Amino acid sequence: MTKTSKLRKSRESLKDTFRVFWLLFPYGLLFSTFIAIPVAMSIGLSLTYFNVVQAPEFSGFRNYITMLTQDEVFFRHIIPNTVKYALLVGPGGYILSFLLAWVLSQIQKGPRTIFALALYAPSMAGGVFISVIWRTIFSGNQSGYINALLLRYDLIESPIQFLLEPAYLLNIMIFVALWSSMGIGFLAMLAGILNINEELYEAAYIDGIQNRFQEIIYITIPLLKPQMLFGAVMAIVGAFNNGMIGVALSGMNPTPQYSGQLIINHIEDYAFQRYEMGYAAALSVALLGIVWLFSKLAYSLFGERD
Repeated sequence: MTKTSKLRKSRESLKDTFRVFWLLFPYGLLFSTFIAIPVAMSIGLSLTYFNVVQAPEFSGFRNYITMLTQDEVFFRHIIPNTVKYALLVGPGGYILSFLLAWVLSQIQKGPRTIFALALYAPSMAGGVFISVIWRTIFSGNQSGYINALLLRYDLIESPIQFLLEPAYLLNIMIFVALWSSMGIGFLAMLAGILNINEELYEAAYIDGIQNRFQEIIYITIPLLKPQMLFGAVMAIVGAFNNGMIGVALSGMNPTPQYSGQLIINHIEDYAFQRYEMGYAAALSVALLGIVWLFSKLAYSLFGERD
């Protein structure tokens, strides 16, 4: 190879590098601005005492030690509430999304579109529905639909404060969260099922598959792994970060007797009411770690293996 051809090849390689750089630059800029830099700042602030008024003071791992040894509310209420909520809403909403997506894929296009829109709508307007509809349904006076029915049939003597009683609030939160869990992951799984080649199912029945359950296990789920991975990650993130339901239903933060308090509410409480930004940042880093661990678990289940 001559010196001229080597120089030409080097220039072409440099041009390709610049093209790739400019293609990735917008993504890199957005990722850095909205994810990498905020995460780095949160980790940095978690190592400080910062009350918004004064400049941050470095305190090492004091916030993390406080979280593990001195924050009684965190272990007595926040962790149990978050675990119960995440385990029921995350896997529950995920399984429900898959089953409903599969059922809708079996009907014709017109009704399927209407039902898919009806199921997806609560995830877009969840805050409005919670503030208007669900607070009315579970209202603690005689105008609440549930209390009105119970009083009409003499099942109770006085209205129940569903949204203020610790025995009811978290369970209502889980019910409302499941009702509004048909989000973008549900649409991704529905689109994935609809794009599976019908000939594969026909071949599978010729090879010995005998019912719809085997069809789902051996054909649908293996071919749907990318969409199921995406849906799993979205379900995990939503389950751990969706703390506004309890506050919207009860109308207060902290929720009554911390009965509906999740880790995201605990972060908001310390950050925007107590102005202990350093400790709130430590809680957010802990939440990030939990979400990352569960996302890795989802990837190990549904990710592609070499």
